[in-house]
Amino acid sequence: MKNITVRKYNSSDYQQWNTFISNAKNATFLFHRDFMEYHKDRFEDYSLIVESEGKWLCVVPANAAEDKIISHQGLTYGGLVYSEKLKLEKVILIFEKLLKYLNGQQFFSFKIKCLPSIYATHFSNEIDYALFLSKAQLIRRDALAVIDLTKQLVYSKDRKEGVKRGEKNKLEIKEELNFEPFWNTILLPNLKQKHNTKPIHSLEEISLLKQKFPEKIRQFSVYHNNKIVAGTTIFETNFVAHSQYISGNELKNELGSLDFLHHYLFTTVYQNKKYFDFGISNENEGKNVNQGLSYWKESFGANTVTQDFYEVPTENYSLLNDVFL
Repeated sequence: MKNITVRKYNSSDYQQWNTFISNAKNATFLFHRDFMEYHKDRFEDYSLIVESEGKWLCVVPANAAEDKIISHQGLTYGGLVYSEKLKLEKVILIFEKLLKYLNGQQFFSFKIKCLPSIYATHFSNEIDYALFLSKAQLIRRDALAVIDLTKQLVYSKDRKEGVKRGEKNKLEIKEELNFEPFWNTILLPNLKQKHNTKPIHSLEEISLLKQKFPEKIRQFSVYHNNKIVAGTTIFETNFVAHSQYISGNELKNELGSLDFLHHYLFTTVYQNKKYFDFGISNENEGKNVNQGLSYWKESFGANTVTQDFYEVPTENYSLLNDVFL
């Protein structure tokens, strides 16, 4: 591989970037520029492109934060994105060039949020090995609760009873294009009351993203006597349906609204997906677990998939020089 160069993304790369990530083995629609740039005012974009003699080899969704490069703070995951044709030796070489380039640009640290394995279309742990070689430090590990939808569903007694309560209460599930009922009636009040926080996305932002990715972002709401009582916002990728937001009103246990909703999603809407990702129950940078939330997810039969976060000094590019014998 000759003349490998690294450069910053610019707006003229928009179409080629999106085409590249659509064919990568470890990318999702979150890496599409339309998704990355909905909050571009919050971050200093420093996305990178690695190429050889004009051919793109790898892209890195990233932003700058003082003397660090982060694989992008506005995204759930990131790292090096490349096709299935790129094998271990070339990934190591590319990572060396990336670190050397960043070091030359006076960025002394590169923080990477690894893509959880369930989101890749092919095995893609080459970067994990390169991180090991470059003595990257594991700075955080989150635990995702994931259901393997290719296997028989096994619910706890509590979840079975919740589904039955939903049936008994004649709950109705609707897929909606309008996020306003869920956001303003359920999600915002709950987050304010329980955690004094707001969702990552405002109503305007999630509505805009829905317009740009209509088949990837979906809203399912639960109604009881024509009144919304619960809902979930799903981010859908090739193999995975991910609950970006889940919330129900104060009657959720009495009505069985969230149990009923998720049983419907598993058995009807996403029966042909490989995985359902409830996301994390972690707090405090992965160091604590919300026990009640974790139990609820696991009682549907979810198991743990980890997501790792690394930081590597850019000066460590020299450690990748003499790897192969």
